[in-house]
Amino acid sequence: MTRATQTLSVAFLATSLIPLPTIVQTEIVPVVRIHQIPTKIASSGSSSHSPTLLQLPFWFLVAFGAYILARLGWGILTFNDCPEAHKELVAEIELARADLRKLGVSID
Repeated sequence: MTRATQTLSVAFLATSLIPLPTIVQTEIVPVVRIHQIPTKIASSGSSSHSPTLLQLPFWFLVAFGAYILARLGWGILTFNDCPEAHKELVAEIELARADLRKLGVSID
């Protein structure tokens, strides 16, 4: 498991266990109550508005944000490691250790 996978797993677990406060659920997220909707009689030619229809723009935004976050998370999870760069870095570390030992520095 890579470091990015560990970080995302812990972040997802932590945020899934924390519920939204009541004020967020009732005031910030647009909730349309039935008595707030102007309804017209369909026989007069006017259309009526449903609560679901009035909330669609907000939920499209939420869905788009979730999609973008999922794509970002997937990109982080599938980010390719570079084994060649890792081998080169380990070789440079060993070379630096050898040079320091020649100079009399003890390395554990």
